Amino acid sequence: MVFSKINKLLKYIAFLLIVAVFMSSCGNVGSIMNPKEPIEPNARKRAKQASKDGRGIIFGGNRRGGGTTYEFASSNPLWRASLDTLDFMVLATVDYAGGLIISDWYSDNDPNESIKITLRFLDNEVRVDAIKVLIHKKTCKNNNCQIKQIQSDLAFDIKDKVLKKAAYLVKTDKQKSKSKKIKTAITGSEKF
Repeated sequence: MVFSKINKLLKYIAFLLIVAVFMSSCGNVGSIMNPKEPIEPNARKRAKQASKDGRGIIFGGNRRGGGTTYEFASSNPLWRASLDTLDFMVLATVDYAGGLIISDWYSDNDPNESIKITLRFLDNEVRVDAIKVLIHKKTCKNNNCQIKQIQSDLAFDIKDKVLKKAAYLVKTDKQKSKSKKIKTAITGSEKF
């Protein structure tokens, strides 16, 4: 008799546990207790509210005063100068977020020798230590290819050309921004 009551109690507890597991996996139980605010159907109002809250994309600086300094690739002079310098080569990998440009194997005349150039960006500022240029050479003899990283004057020449071009782009960008800062006065004449 006692065992049958314990058995019934265990079956009842097991049944409640199974029901609880199924109920918790059906949906968000927390939404019943803490319902979310309805989503604004007007996209412009949602965008304004997101901007006020500091969420989403904000062009023209970080309004909350945080430390992010994300730039688009087209506004980074070091990146632009690197792409301009390597425009004669086929690029295998171009990753702005990772700060990496890797060319495809390039050969002038000899099909048994080719080079691959890798540019690593260590900083967004135009400085000598902001970019690292690596050159790999592939030499093939009788379908047996060997790849070695080489130290060459070409790496120095590429780095030098990129830095000079980036410095020039910084200078011209500053001149353009100065000319855009000229304020125009409102004349007061009305057009009908």
